[in-house]
Amino acid sequence: MRSFPLPQTPIHVPDNVLADLRQRLDLTRWPDDAGNEDGFYGVGRTYLQELVEYWRDEYDWRKAEAAINDYEHYLVEIDDVPVHFMRRPGVGPAPTPLILTHGWPWTFWHWSKVIDPLANPGAFGGDPADAFDVIVPSFPGFGFSTPVTKRPDLNYWKVADLWHTLMTDVLGYDKYAAAGCDVGALVTGQLGHKYADELYGIHIGSGQKLDMFNGDRAWDITGGRPIPDDLPTDVHNRIVALEKRFAVHLAVHMLAPSTLSFGLTDSPAGMLAWILERWTSWSDSRGNIETVFTKDELLTHATIYWVTNSISTSIRIYANHNRYPWTPSHDRHPAIEAPTGITFVAHENPPGITTAQRVAHFLSTDRASWYNHVNLTAHDHGGHFIPWEIPGEWVEDLRRTFRGRR
Repeated sequence: MRSFPLPQTPIHVPDNVLADLRQRLDLTRWPDDAGNEDGFYGVGRTYLQELVEYWRDEYDWRKAEAAINDYEHYLVEIDDVPVHFMRRPGVGPAPTPLILTHGWPWTFWHWSKVIDPLANPGAFGGDPADAFDVIVPSFPGFGFSTPVTKRPDLNYWKVADLWHTLMTDVLGYDKYAAAGCDVGALVTGQLGHKYADELYGIHIGSGQKLDMFNGDRAWDITGGRPIPDDLPTDVHNRIVALEKRFAVHLAVHMLAPSTLSFGLTDSPAGMLAWILERWTSWSDSRGNIETVFTKDELLTHATIYWVTNSISTSIRIYANHNRYPWTPSHDRHPAIEAPTGITFVAHENPPGITTAQRVAHFLSTDRASWYNHVNLTAHDHGGHFIPWEIPGEWVEDLRRTFRGRR
C-alpha cells in the first residue's frame, strides 16, 4: 500500500457546541403555518417540528461521529484555504487515486455509501482491479473545510485548482481520476477542462456547461423565457414543477446569500427547514423523505453544517460562481477533454423526456459538445443525490468509465 504523507486528524465536535445546539432547538419559536398541509408554501411545520424535537432529544451525534471516524481524516491548508478530506485506501493490485466532490446541500458524508465498494471492490463481489484510493474532501466553505475568511471569493473553478494542488503537490499523485455531482460535477468538469492531461478521466452526475453561472440573469432558471402556450398539459405541469424545485434557492443564493445567512446561522430549525426542502424535492422521495434519508441520516448532514457554522459560506458559493465568471483555459474542443462518464437519473429527466430517451436527448443539446463523453447511462429511478440514492448503480457506472483508462 502506498505510504501516505500526512498525520490523521479525527473529527471531534466539542461538547459545548452540541449543548448550545440543543438549547437553541429547545428555544425554537414556531411560526403559524395554517393552510400549508399540502406544502404549497414550502416545508410544513408538522414534520419539521417532529424532526427538530428528534434532533434535540434522541439524535446521537457521537454515534455518527464514530462512524465517520472509521475513515481516515486529514486537514491541510492550500492557498489560504483549509481543506478537510476523508480517505479510504484502495485494496487491489494497483488502486487508482480518485477524488469525489460533493455539492449543496450535500456534505462529504453523502459519499459514504459508495466509498467502501470503490476502495475495496473485492469485498463487495467486484474485481480488485477496479480499486480506487478514495479521497473525499469537504467543499471549501462547507463542513470541516472552514473557515474560509481569507478566501471569500471561492467558487467551483477556483476549487478545481485547489483539488489539483491537493492531489498532485500535497498527496503526490502523478495522475488521478475525478468524480462529482451537483456543483461538484462542475468542479470535476473544470478539472477535465484545465488538467485533462493529468487525469485518467472524470465521471459526473450531470452534464452542464461550465459557463452556466455566467451572465446577468444566471439566477433565472427560465433564462427569461415564458412557458410556451401549446405544450401538452403534463409537460407544462412538469416545467412548472421543475422551476419551483430550483428557482428559489438559485435566486436567493446568488442575489442575497448574506441576508439569508443571518437567520440560518442563528436558528438550527431555520437552517434545517431550508436544506430539508431541497433534500425532499430534489431526491426521488415522492414526498416521503424517509424513503431516502432516515431521521438520523438527515440530522447527521444537518449537524455537520451546524457545528461548523458553514451554512452561510456554503450558499455564498452560488453568488461567487456568478460574480467571478468562468473563463476557458484553452479554446480546444471539446472544452472538457478528459474522457467523461455521466450518470442520469429519472427524477431529473427534462419535462417530456423519458429515461429511455434521456441519453439521446442529451446528445441533441448544446451541453453534449462540451464533453469527451465515453460512457452515458440513464437510470429509471434515483434523484439528485445519486451516490446516496442509487449507490450500486453509481459505483458500476463509475467503474465502467475508468476500465481500460488506468
